[in-house]
Amino acid sequence: MTSLDSRPAPGSVLGTRVLRTEDPALLTGERLYVADLPLEGRLYASFVGSDVAHGTIESIHVDDALAVPGVVRVLTAADLGVAPHHGFAPVGPAFLRPPLADGIVRFVGESIALVLGETPQAAADGADAVWAEIDPMPTVIDMEDAFDADAPLLFPDHGSNRAITTVGDTLVPDSALDADEVHVTRGRYVNQRMAVAPMEPACCAAEVDTTTGRLTLWVANQMPHTVKRQLCEALSLDADDVRVVTPQVGGGFGGKAGLSHEYSAVAAAARSVGRPVVWVPPRSDDMKTSLHGRGQIQYVELGVRDDGTFASMRVRLVSDAGAYPNVGAYLSGLTKNMAQGTYRFDDIQFDIAVAVTNTTPMGAYRGAGRPEATAMLERLIDQAALEIGMDPLEIRRRNLLADDVFPYTTMMGPVYDSGRYSLTLDQAARAVGYESLRAEQAARRERGDTKLLGIGVASYVEVTTGSGGSEFGALDVHADGSATMYAGTQSHGQGHQTAYAMLVSEQTGIPVDRIRLVDGDTDAIRTGGGTGGSRSLQLAGSAVHHATELLVEQAREVAARMLEADAADIVVDRAAGTIGVAGVPAQALSWADVATQAEIDDAPLHGEFDFTQENGTFPFGTHISVVEVDRDTGQVAVLRHVAVDDCGTVIAPLLVEGQQHGGIAAGIGQALYEEILFDDDGNPVTSNFAEYGVPSAAELPSFETISTETPTPLNPLGAKGIGEAATIGSTPAVQNAVIDALAHLGVRHIDLPCTSQRVWQTIRDAEAGTLADPWREPPAIFAELRSEAAATGDSGDDAEEIVI
Repeated sequence: MTSLDSRPAPGSVLGTRVLRTEDPALLTGERLYVADLPLEGRLYASFVGSDVAHGTIESIHVDDALAVPGVVRVLTAADLGVAPHHGFAPVGPAFLRPPLADGIVRFVGESIALVLGETPQAAADGADAVWAEIDPMPTVIDMEDAFDADAPLLFPDHGSNRAITTVGDTLVPDSALDADEVHVTRGRYVNQRMAVAPMEPACCAAEVDTTTGRLTLWVANQMPHTVKRQLCEALSLDADDVRVVTPQVGGGFGGKAGLSHEYSAVAAAARSVGRPVVWVPPRSDDMKTSLHGRGQIQYVELGVRDDGTFASMRVRLVSDAGAYPNVGAYLSGLTKNMAQGTYRFDDIQFDIAVAVTNTTPMGAYRGAGRPEATAMLERLIDQAALEIGMDPLEIRRRNLLADDVFPYTTMMGPVYDSGRYSLTLDQAARAVGYESLRAEQAARRERGDTKLLGIGVASYVEVTTGSGGSEFGALDVHADGSATMYAGTQSHGQGHQTAYAMLVSEQTGIPVDRIRLVDGDTDAIRTGGGTGGSRSLQLAGSAVHHATELLVEQAREVAARMLEADAADIVVDRAAGTIGVAGVPAQALSWADVATQAEIDDAPLHGEFDFTQENGTFPFGTHISVVEVDRDTGQVAVLRHVAVDDCGTVIAPLLVEGQQHGGIAAGIGQALYEEILFDDDGNPVTSNFAEYGVPSAAELPSFETISTETPTPLNPLGAKGIGEAATIGSTPAVQNAVIDALAHLGVRHIDLPCTSQRVWQTIRDAEAGTLADPWREPPAIFAELRSEAAATGDSGDDAEEIVI
């Protein structure tokens, strides 16, 4: 990774390529995952899923399962005794979901029973032996069809299949787009449903203390304190009676945030049987039942003047909430918030209709609403450039927000903290050799090559930490000179221990590998927002930074007494890792000396701080992807991918580079391979890795990553988030590159994912002169919403703040 504007202080550990200190314990198996927990007397849980997408449960037969050797209990909704409740994000009382289906099933895979066995195989065999009589009802699978007047209702008492609907404050009339000097680009873009698919499926284990009755839930999750609060609500338990612990977590990406209904079912089962219960599902179950991500259809119109500058934009967005609206129902609001991107517009209209369907419920996936906004906007801009005959870089340059506008309040409401959007665009173009690539593309076309070259550009801005927030951090230094940090975030692969330790080492000189992180335990950490929305370094890092300042001040007081000096004269020698009188290094004390004395004084070295950030931060960047499309087969190969990302001050370059690499890989996966599909009856047809195309290293090039640094003024580190940024920039860059390769054939759009079959068919249609128009009129729901708003003055549902 190349970093621009990186100027760490001389001798500073910050900005250097420190190796991750978490990894040895992971590689040696010292750190345990949920499946590894040594719970004595544990039972294994297996959920029985409905094989019908919509129907009435007439009866559930469990006798065959109880006859399976090793099966201990089979629980149905009546046995479990847990009332329907919300998941991570409550949408409305109509959509409460029971942990085990009670009377109605609404998607294939919805849990109808829970089998407990002495072994995993016994539980699985028992689950296979459970059978149910379910009277099928009509289904609605397509999110647009859900709004039809004759569509079957999933929640009849609610009265419609609307989960959330809103109309924007701005109305862009047809007259604003029909001016003589304005060209209108129109597109209908599909941002397909995705599986989150972390290495470790969603899983948990529960145990009840037989003496106190206290429940401990171990859970592979991003937000242990949120899980605790929501679990207490679901099971009607007092906070003192519940402990939530996250052991090692094999990836989250937004899909393991907050309470899932499986957690409450497993916890209730453990309380019922009085034994520990462990649930680790197979991949096929996880892909059918864990929350899916993305899932939007975007109708967009953009007015472009003759000089390439943007006039007004009109967006009507259809989103899929799945069978039980959860956090996914709100993410179209984040798409709306980020709709302006890095550009100037006259006006933006943004209307939203979120549908309930007989499919797996929707949640968050890396970026959660922001990638959808960038994919929409960057696809629209590239299509506009093709239609008016302007270079994709040039049309962006003419519309980018200038460097001197920050802080900048967007038309959608968010306030961008800092940005240099032209810098990343120009840097990416130089790094990739843009002009040379355009010349090579033209030469290939002139020769009639069957390997077509495409260059795709995407500029993006995203929000991290939502509209701000608070986080807890603390630090202890021990008598042996080592240190322990505490943070309310939860690491599941990001490298928190290393990054936070660098902040501590910067002020104390204690070696990074002697500083340990404690997180993910609601007994050990008094409060915490968890990890989501790329919030960790800027919030918990800042809290640890301030906690270290407080501890250093305490240590200076202790050292002053030990050395019989004025505390004002005591300094920390970071290079030596000592504390002493300025200018008298021979008498300096080690951290072990000072910590030992502090313990003798019955005042151990300790600092803690709750850091609050008043607004979100807005990372940005530009990605340029270079692809080769085989005209005969439609196969796409990514030749190069240049990512210029700006996450403010770069504290740990190696970790930033890792996030860039992971994000690009995820973005390419969406662009070319990954898509969750259902048949007309609601059966999932992509429920394992044989059918769902997650790319491996073999499908990916070596990434070229660059970091520019534009600090934020909102926290003492100047840091913004990086965990989701590269996913946001990469998907539209690759999609635009594929379409660019075929643009000379008249191609203006290909929906995600750009699979070989889809690309091949587009080429054949272009050759036959039968290319489809990338536009059709939005569904009637939007005219209905505007009419209702005009009649009632109500713009729709208020979306709550969601940070994922």
